[in-house]
Amino acid sequence: MLIGSVARELGAFRVESVPRLRLVQLVYTGADGFPFERFPEPIQIAANGGAYGPFVAEHAVALALAAARMLLPVQAQMRSHTLRPPPEIRLLYGHTAVILGYGEIGRQISQRVQSFGMRTVAVNRTGTMAPGCSAVYPADRMIEALSEGDVVFDARPLTRATRGTIDARALGAMRPQAIYVNVGRAATADEEAIYRHLVDHPEFRAAFDPWWEEDFAAGTFGARFPLIDLPNFVGTPHSAGFGPATERYALERAATNLARFFRGETPRYLVDRTEYASAAQGT
Repeated sequence: MLIGSVARELGAFRVESVPRLRLVQLVYTGADGFPFERFPEPIQIAANGGAYGPFVAEHAVALALAAARMLLPVQAQMRSHTLRPPPEIRLLYGHTAVILGYGEIGRQISQRVQSFGMRTVAVNRTGTMAPGCSAVYPADRMIEALSEGDVVFDARPLTRATRGTIDARALGAMRPQAIYVNVGRAATADEEAIYRHLVDHPEFRAAFDPWWEEDFAAGTFGARFPLIDLPNFVGTPHSAGFGPATERYALERAATNLARFFRGETPRYLVDRTEYASAAQGT
């Protein structure tokens, strides 16, 4: 079965009606909102890893630049026809990017920021060294890695292990003038902690594409704290994966993984259900 949204596309569908079903291939990357209880084992679930990698990575760098160059406050200044004082610009060149989650998106971000002359430090599950990185930390040493970052990119999925891990302690470990960019899932960060840190540390900057409360059917998002009103925050409407080529690219990758299954090969990006047992809430 090839599926985007189970709720939107299948409605009251019952899995008993397709007793030979063995694989559900997702069109989208994340599995945190998938209703696993409706598809019991031995049915396997395959995410669409890397389906939006180039596009999300591009957006991540755009958010980092927007925050570093203070593009939103600068627009207000330009509308007042004022040239000076210049904005407090941060440079990517010669600085360090810490990438949380070094999967397809993380690697694509790394490739792009290296073209800016940045050093890349990654955090993955095991700390296994990866191409293009100066250093790689295991997930249980994330706090140590955060202290190295001038820009921290969060491209992790939302799982039991990642939910809320960018909390007050993690933010405190980051450099005072760091930029935190989240293009994975908003709920890997604690919303209140992000807001309090931005208010208490105006030199710190943050940029988010995903949001904690998203209603795609209504086309709206919600937030418990007025992040969008802060001058050191940049937000976009979970749009990193949108573009004229993105749908075809994602579908081709999903179809390629389905082809592996039909050839008798093991599909890629099979989901470990236990990682998502308590991660169904939030985005």
